[in-house]
Amino acid sequence: MSPPVDPIIVEIGPLALRWYGLLMMAAILVGAQIASHEVTRRGQNSDDFWDMLIWVLIPGFLGARLYYVFIQSPRGEGGLGYYLSNPLEIFKVWSGGIHIFGGFILGGLALWLFTRIRHLPALIYLDAIALALPLAQAIGRWGNFINQELYGPPTELPWGLRIDPQHRISPYNDLSTYPESTRFHPLFLYESVWNFIGFGLLFWISRHFKHQLRDGDLLLLYLIWYPLGRFFIEFLRTDSWFFPGTPFNVVHILSFMAIIGASITLYVRHRVNRVQKQ
Repeated sequence: MSPPVDPIIVEIGPLALRWYGLLMMAAILVGAQIASHEVTRRGQNSDDFWDMLIWVLIPGFLGARLYYVFIQSPRGEGGLGYYLSNPLEIFKVWSGGIHIFGGFILGGLALWLFTRIRHLPALIYLDAIALALPLAQAIGRWGNFINQELYGPPTELPWGLRIDPQHRISPYNDLSTYPESTRFHPLFLYESVWNFIGFGLLFWISRHFKHQLRDGDLLLLYLIWYPLGRFFIEFLRTDSWFFPGTPFNVVHILSFMAIIGASITLYVRHRVNRVQKQ
């Protein structure tokens, strides 16, 4: 398996339309439509959602990029050292390298501020985004495929991904040890499939258990499902900084905290709700 097209669709002077950017835009539009529909279904004005989207997207992308650069990227000349030596490269989001956890932090803060200012029910808007986010992530991950990034260690599996030498990081750029015939785990595909399943699961739950769900439950379910898959996928990452002498990185810690915190919160709020009805 290898990317079927050039990352650049069309280039005019210094401007270039890239598949990565196009797929990211498609992911945002599809996700926004689903979230807008969910907001309307929950009795809110969809116009408020579209107003909020701009407020959330900009800090969300900024947070996602800064997280990748300063926390996720490998230490050394090929990662953080490169960005510190070339600070303008930090802002080139279109070249790849964003991390959803950073988007959660700044994007979530922006959403909370927006709903506070507009006096809107934050949990309903967070539920709508949580429902749409897995599908948007599943689509956007294919931009990593085009860019030949987000791959794991070598594999003999039939769906192994071919990575051109210029896109490999150390030690896999040593062609004497890892020739061009070497195939790598397609981590983008694993995460995309996990997110497609997650979207289907959340959508089914939102329709079949709508009378049992409370505002914020879809968000909690997302914070269990997505980090669970991400926790195990992270063990195969080749482009991350890991704690010295361990197979763990910051994402493992954040994922574990999200899974445990969301699970406990979901259990407690429904247990309390059942007790109150008795």
